Amino acid sequence: MSIVTLVSGGLDSTLVAKLAQEEGLQIFPLFIDYGQRARNRELAACKLSMSTLGLPEPEIANLAGFGQLIHSGLTDKSLHVINDAFTPGRNLLFLLTAAAYAYQKNADAISIGLLHESTSLFPDQTSEFLSRAEIMISLCMGRKIKVLAPLSIFTKPDVVMLANEKGISNTYSCHIGNEKPCGNCISCNEFKFEDMNNGR
Repeated sequence: MSIVTLVSGGLDSTLVAKLAQEEGLQIFPLFIDYGQRARNRELAACKLSMSTLGLPEPEIANLAGFGQLIHSGLTDKSLHVINDAFTPGRNLLFLLTAAAYAYQKNADAISIGLLHESTSLFPDQTSEFLSRAEIMISLCMGRKIKVLAPLSIFTKPDVVMLANEKGISNTYSCHIGNEKPCGNCISCNEFKFEDMNNGR
């Protein structure tokens, strides 16, 4: 079985790639440049993590025009990184791009690093979104391409624990894109919440 793994350089997507590797799948890592503020840091971390895992260097989908058109806290420095974080269409863009790439590579599936539905903040992070996206993708590609979210049974503490067990490091998950994580965006707050739960 072969799979296109959406990788961002963050902990979640790197773990997804690692799990696919452990399953013995043929992996095609794909990084989406959607005009995000953290693009350079994310891509550097993504390349490093794929190299560390012994996986191919990620292909880069240059879709930066999306972020120039669709403004959010993740794409526009003038907007608030938390209050304006929802980027409409982002995850659907990711899945459709990955599916088209999977079609080109004759891959069987695509994967995305979404966590348990209870942690969802936006409508494109739910199980319903994923199941309907899979139907749409099959219709528009003319063949079945599975949409997988192997971390959907986990919350962030579970992911952090599993990633630590598997030796995953040097990932980058801040939406701001500075060298030092901001500590305030949604991604950074997930890790702060995990630290508080562990008494750190």
